[in-house]
Amino acid sequence: MRILALLFSVAAYAGAQAAVSCESLASLTLPGATITAAQAIAGSFTPPGEKAIDNLPALCRVAGVIKPSSDSSIRFEVWLPSAGWNHKFQGIGNGGFAGSISYGPGGLATAVTRGYAAASTDTGHQGSGIEAKWALGHPEKIADFGYRAIHETAVKAKAIVAAYYGEGPRRSYFASCSNGGRQALMEAQRYPADYDGIVAGAPANAWTQTLAGFVWNAQAMADPASHIPAAKLAAIERAVIAACDAQDGVKDGILENPANCGFDPAAMVCESADTASCLTAPQASVLKKIYGGPKNSNGDPISPGFEPGGETGSGGWGLWITGSGPGKSLQYIFATQFIQNMVFDTAAWDYRTFDFDRDMKTVNGKMAHTLNATDSDLSAFDRRGGKLILFHGWNDAALPPANTINYYNSVRSKMGAKAADAMVRLYMIPGLQHCSGGPGATYCGGLGPAMADAGHDLSAALERWVEEGVAPAVMVASKFKKEGDVTSAVVRTHPICPYPQSAVYSGTGSMDDAANFACE
Repeated sequence: MRILALLFSVAAYAGAQAAVSCESLASLTLPGATITAAQAIAGSFTPPGEKAIDNLPALCRVAGVIKPSSDSSIRFEVWLPSAGWNHKFQGIGNGGFAGSISYGPGGLATAVTRGYAAASTDTGHQGSGIEAKWALGHPEKIADFGYRAIHETAVKAKAIVAAYYGEGPRRSYFASCSNGGRQALMEAQRYPADYDGIVAGAPANAWTQTLAGFVWNAQAMADPASHIPAAKLAAIERAVIAACDAQDGVKDGILENPANCGFDPAAMVCESADTASCLTAPQASVLKKIYGGPKNSNGDPISPGFEPGGETGSGGWGLWITGSGPGKSLQYIFATQFIQNMVFDTAAWDYRTFDFDRDMKTVNGKMAHTLNATDSDLSAFDRRGGKLILFHGWNDAALPPANTINYYNSVRSKMGAKAADAMVRLYMIPGLQHCSGGPGATYCGGLGPAMADAGHDLSAALERWVEEGVAPAVMVASKFKKEGDVTSAVVRTHPICPYPQSAVYSGTGSMDDAANFACE
């Protein structure tokens, strides 16, 4: 009888069905929230203002609005598989300043395809993820964006899951990157009961310091004579690779650990005429400042700098750091939108006047508590059995990779190495740009379509850790023949080592095969 009961339990876990009709959820009563839609979907759905999403399983889409304050209007959606639910819930985060529900790749559609009931929110405002005018004069909306919306969405979504299936989720997970990584850590720190396991990629958790770093870079290149043009980025990267690529035993154009690279920008100063293959003295000085990161007048670091070796590519410095000219990078946009609309409440603010002694006190005083997720005490999350996987790409040009290392080290310092090792892993991924893309093998699941197993997929590794007690070790990342298409052929694999280990080539065999490397 026990065997029969176990088999029944396993079968139920593998594919739960809905207990009530989708449409009946329209009349569901939730404290502080209103259900605005409950509709059955199968095959295709077209989100407001977006392209159609095809190949969806049969699901129930529930939309609603949460109002935790008089100035709040948090839109959220919960997607629930009509059949084949895995008895798990997944929360999905937002990039940038949010402003929209995450529907497509890496969002609700991906989650339900993997069998989860899932939820996403716009965090309380609508608009482009690179502007923050909605925040001007609206402290409650900033609080919603900072921490409240993600938590409120998790609570309401789980209630909807329980109403639809007749039982709540047996496990809850959160996986996101960038601002979504900040949201992930905010959940672990402030609301440890919300999730059993969390994947936090490239977290913007030290928000105030990181965006001050954006101002630092913008100020360094405010003078056109000091600006580093996009035409010189390839030469910079070539010089870095020439200096440091062989450190891991493989000359493959990718630095295994750029922190070990002692490249000096002064080596690129033009000996005669200024060309695309060299730097002027002011440009070399700027490059050194970007690598070094922002400091106050005493020389104390405010935020880490950016790593050498990831200057080119579609998600490289030309997009994020240097732009096409002074004041034309994404970092400039994010910094000015944040400080104008959340800190100084004036569109007249000029980034060139920012003082890293005086103004950092103001920025931190007004926004650190609301936006920063830097608390290293994860003991409450640990007590409920929570597990956390951090990852960051070494080639990230949007958010400094060393920031995630600093947070990881702070957790180990606060909780002790033994306790931290039982609940936290950090993976620094060579060649990975901001959350995705970059040269080499950089894809190991977690945020997108599932890979084969827990050795290749961060989300699968997290679930095995939570549910079976098997801690993740070395992961294997993949590079596909068609960039971004996990159904295309795998052309390269590479080990992703738990920090502080790095992969070292054995000296024999293909450099495109992870089996020929070891973590040391």
